[in-house]
Amino acid sequence: MNFPEGADSSIRFLFGDADIRGETVLLGSSIERIASAHPYSPRVQQLLGLFAAAAVLISNNLKYSGKIVLQARSQGPLSLVMIECTSTGEIRGIARGNIDADTPTPMELIAGGQLVITIERDGGQRYQGIVPLDGTTLGGALDNYFEQSEQLQTRFWLACDGRVAAGFMLQQLPAQRQQNAETRTEQWQNATVLAATLADDELLSVPRATLLHRLFHESALRVFDPQPVIFNCSCSRERSLNALRCLETQELKEIIAEEGHISMTCDMCNTPYQFNPEEVLGLAEPPVLH
Repeated sequence: MNFPEGADSSIRFLFGDADIRGETVLLGSSIERIASAHPYSPRVQQLLGLFAAAAVLISNNLKYSGKIVLQARSQGPLSLVMIECTSTGEIRGIARGNIDADTPTPMELIAGGQLVITIERDGGQRYQGIVPLDGTTLGGALDNYFEQSEQLQTRFWLACDGRVAAGFMLQQLPAQRQQNAETRTEQWQNATVLAATLADDELLSVPRATLLHRLFHESALRVFDPQPVIFNCSCSRERSLNALRCLETQELKEIIAEEGHISMTCDMCNTPYQFNPEEVLGLAEPPVLH
């Protein structure tokens, strides 16, 4: 499948005369891999794309090796929507519940739920924030989260047509270039008013350089090199085998007696793993003492 120019990458940019940073992301094959793992309805695929674009934008806030987990839990058609994105741009995700559901808008799949944002540092701290999904857009919920938890003016624009997902973010930084409060407010308002003119079809199809020029050609932008975004599931044969350690030996033997082997499938990417009796029963053997 052909995707727009610049798909599966994110681009950061800074305003030269204002304390504002930005980020734009365009996803194609990476969300196609997520959406194809299960028989999701088109509306569920669309919601996963919105979450994926948002997770990539948030992950670029990380100043260390780790990952962002963006998830929603609800009593609606979908009980869970979750996307993980690492600091190196690797994403994976899943939706659970009535995955063939169709609703007038994607957010109605998780109406009345909570948005949970978890920041995990590799081998270190874990931070979690929660905001209600009481608005009509995922971007609006994220705006509220950053205003409450980070005390930073932040705006998100997200779009997904089920095949391509895109996101755009602006964030006001602490005063450095501009100290005057009135000027800072004016600069922020001007930038967000321009970004708000973005139509979904522009966000999903226009090359990123063209998009930035259209919006901010009167500003001096410092645009960084694109960073790749790829689908990558952290499951493995070794991890799946280790998970079997939680089962009793008798239970393992009963499964093997019936099936001749033990099979496991990753919930995230739907990759199957099969283990023979020698591999599985060896897990339960007591260590040899010398």
